[in-house]
Amino acid sequence: MLADLHVGAPYKGRKSLRELVIAVNKSKPDLILLPGDFVIQGVVGGSFVTPEDAAQILKTLRAPMGVYAVLGNHDWWLDAARVASAFSQRGIPVLEDRSRLIAEGNCKLRLVGISDFWEGPHDIAKAMSDVQEGESVLAFTHNPDIFPLIPARVALTIAGHTHGGQVYLPLIGRPIVPSHYGERFAIGHKVEEGKHLYVSPGVGTSILPVRFLVPPEVTILTVSKGVP
Repeated sequence: MLADLHVGAPYKGRKSLRELVIAVNKSKPDLILLPGDFVIQGVVGGSFVTPEDAAQILKTLRAPMGVYAVLGNHDWWLDAARVASAFSQRGIPVLEDRSRLIAEGNCKLRLVGISDFWEGPHDIAKAMSDVQEGESVLAFTHNPDIFPLIPARVALTIAGHTHGGQVYLPLIGRPIVPSHYGERFAIGHKVEEGKHLYVSPGVGTSILPVRFLVPPEVTILTVSKGVP
């Protein structure tokens, strides 16, 4: 799971992205999810990198179950159609409110991509329309604020967007989290009403190139089928 790459932010240029791809491939993941915000606008000290350039590097990611993306709010602010085209033309499917049945060996699941809560239609019913009875469902999206609306049958929802607040102050918390829910969905594993959510603090930065006690993260999750 590589969230909020914000390619072009300080220290997060093309060279850094190539090194990241090499490290991820060495970890030999089964499935790679890219939950949006590939580009960046307005970060201090940054330099714009086109979505085409970012996708050209990311197309070298390798996983037997595939590499899939959804768009984030920064991608929409730039040009959602352009970003989606840049990735799909380089072999990375963009699952905006649609799903894909994927399988490898004994593992079979329905991967559901939900468009951004702020800028996309985030049409959950449309995204889930091809889900069949008995399928294991894994959803991924950019903004975790949609989590209260996710159906109970979704085993796990994966998101990014918050950057974990970028800054954590002991005894105070996270002063800025771009969420309607404050720190509720800021970072990590959340369980509410039996539903599971994992929010990655992501890799890049926005607004200011600062992280404090919220290090960048490439998230590796191990998901196991529950036993009744």
